[in-house]
Amino acid sequence: MTVTYTARVANARFCGFSKLLLAWKGSIYKVLYKEFLAFFAMYASISITYFFLYDEQKRYFEKLAIYCNHYASLIPMSFVLGFYVTLVVNRWWSQYTSIPLPDQLMCVLSGGLQGPDERGRLLRRTMMRYASLSALLILRSVSTAVFKRFPTMDHVVEAFMTREERKKFEGLHSPYNKYWIPCVWFTNLAAAARCEGRIKDDQTLKLLLEELNAFRGKCSMLFHYDMISVPLVYTQVVTLAVYSFFLVCLIGRQFLDPGQGYPGHDLDLYVPIFTLLQFFFYAGWLKVAEQLINPFGEDDDDFETNWLIDRNFQVSMMAVDEMYGDVPMMERDRYWNDSNPRPPYTAATLFVLRKPSFQGSTFDMIPKEEMHFQPLEDIAENMEEPGTRHPNMALFNRLLNAAPSPTGFMGGALRRASAQIQRLRPSPSFDPCS
Repeated sequence: MTVTYTARVANARFCGFSKLLLAWKGSIYKVLYKEFLAFFAMYASISITYFFLYDEQKRYFEKLAIYCNHYASLIPMSFVLGFYVTLVVNRWWSQYTSIPLPDQLMCVLSGGLQGPDERGRLLRRTMMRYASLSALLILRSVSTAVFKRFPTMDHVVEAFMTREERKKFEGLHSPYNKYWIPCVWFTNLAAAARCEGRIKDDQTLKLLLEELNAFRGKCSMLFHYDMISVPLVYTQVVTLAVYSFFLVCLIGRQFLDPGQGYPGHDLDLYVPIFTLLQFFFYAGWLKVAEQLINPFGEDDDDFETNWLIDRNFQVSMMAVDEMYGDVPMMERDRYWNDSNPRPPYTAATLFVLRKPSFQGSTFDMIPKEEMHFQPLEDIAENMEEPGTRHPNMALFNRLLNAAPSPTGFMGGALRRASAQIQRLRPSPSFDPCS
């Protein structure tokens, strides 16, 4: 079951996330504690071995530890691991949005395929069952939890198919995954319903087939996400970077003899607290990617695919069968004569009613006493007082007056061009008939 803690962090408060640190299911402690204990055991064994070495062997080990600690920082841990986890998280959410949901399809089918008789009910239920069957077949192909629930076609027949449909399904030979076959059956029944007049016009048929294609497209995306993984070389590089870094740290982060005077080794704490914290963060980061890279497994935070199958099948069948044509009697609502309807508030939410309505971020920028228009005759041409002008402004104005303006250049050029055109234009001849 997916671990949900949304209600526990609904409001930001002091140390709000600290309550989540005590959870075990779906936690980083449950995922990482085996690797953490193994790393600490190897570190302790090397530390104990160093304690019992001869002096000459200790000096050689100390040189090796300093060498490993110096070059361990060359491994680009943060960059490689951070980019990889970002890629995996984006892929994880995209896979969730690709899960086929029947909500839009069932609404279009319930409103578009008419007929309260047995034939109409059979068409709606069968078409909706075919859509659910297509989703089941693709989830069975990508999810281990669904495959354990429906390991063979016999189990699928017990849930979603008839014997005749199984014969048709297995009679269509194809070397590829055949999750799309129920969608084709759906389109054939939609065409038959249009010919029978149960689908009133071509626009309704078009809308129904568009929703089916969107549903089938999500099934196809799940199949391709399952087939096309994150490149193996990238996963190998990240894994090797993390493991090699901490293998080097097993030697490079050992506490050396303080009596030898090595820089940074003035204190022997026996337990490498910050090295363990670094392992917890980096190895935990890698575990996050390991858990999210395939969310269709059986980890604590993987998608509840079996629950989705149950929910989607139940609500879709109810929408197209039990709820078909079942509309509550229309009556006037309680705000019929109210020009400003407002639903009631409880005592816990009454403070929201006292807040003024938001009008826009600029409405409170200017004080109300400065919002009155000023008559134009009261506005002076020169707002500056004679005594307050800058001493250099007079010199600047003289320079501007003495400099030729661009309009003067343009005006003279236009006048000269006009005179030349007048000279080139032939003079009008005298017409006696005029």
